Amino acid sequence: MARTSARTRAARGCALDALDFALDRTSPVPLYHQLAQQLEKAIERGALAPGNLLGNEIDLSARLGLSRPTVRQAIQSLVDKGLLVRRRGVGTQVVHSQVKRPLELSSLYDDLEAAGQRPTTRVVRNERVPATADVAAALAVAEGSEVTLLERLRGTHGQPVAFLSNYLSPALPDFDTGRLESTGLYRLLRTAGVTLHSARQTVGARSATAEEAALLAEAEGAALLTMRRTAYDDTGRAVEYGTHVYRASRYAFDFQLLVRP
Repeated sequence: MARTSARTRAARGCALDALDFALDRTSPVPLYHQLAQQLEKAIERGALAPGNLLGNEIDLSARLGLSRPTVRQAIQSLVDKGLLVRRRGVGTQVVHSQVKRPLELSSLYDDLEAAGQRPTTRVVRNERVPATADVAAALAVAEGSEVTLLERLRGTHGQPVAFLSNYLSPALPDFDTGRLESTGLYRLLRTAGVTLHSARQTVGARSATAEEAALLAEAEGAALLTMRRTAYDDTGRAVEYGTHVYRASRYAFDFQLLVRP
């Protein structure tokens, strides 16, 4: 029985066995935070994959030479971020990595696919609607003009990540719902001969409405990241206006800041 338990613990800990943790006990950064950061980076780069087991707190404490409260606090911080989950009778398990998207003119579908996240899409609406004042101003068309509204639920690893509302210029062709569910909008625009050149974008945050919470598997009032973007082609024409909401527990915008000379 003892040998079986040891083999079981070894099997469960194998996901961590290939990792090296560099914990600086002289650093002012708390040990639990150092451990949490290194675990999160391992998840982001795929060294810890969805489904991997991390073993229990006793095993981890002994392996890393840390106290159980330190290990527990590190794990809890990643549970709170949605990267790990505690399963009764199984242990601590990797769920998924948080999507970190660079602030550049790219589509969420392309970014997820490039990160190995296997994006999925469910089209909620694909229809022509009259342009509201905000949409008309963004696309430089008359208010009430007929534009295409696309509403899509984008997910990865079986979990929703974002709800995307996009309004397309009347000059663009209609896109088949099946194609929208199998690839990204910007790919379809490129296929249609549209060369995207630049965009104007605003990032913010707010609480989820009841409808958004239901779509995104979050509690009503949960934190959401928001993005508004108007994309322009190489002639300067506005071709797409998007208003998107993202689960803050699964998603982050990644900034690179440069010092102005």
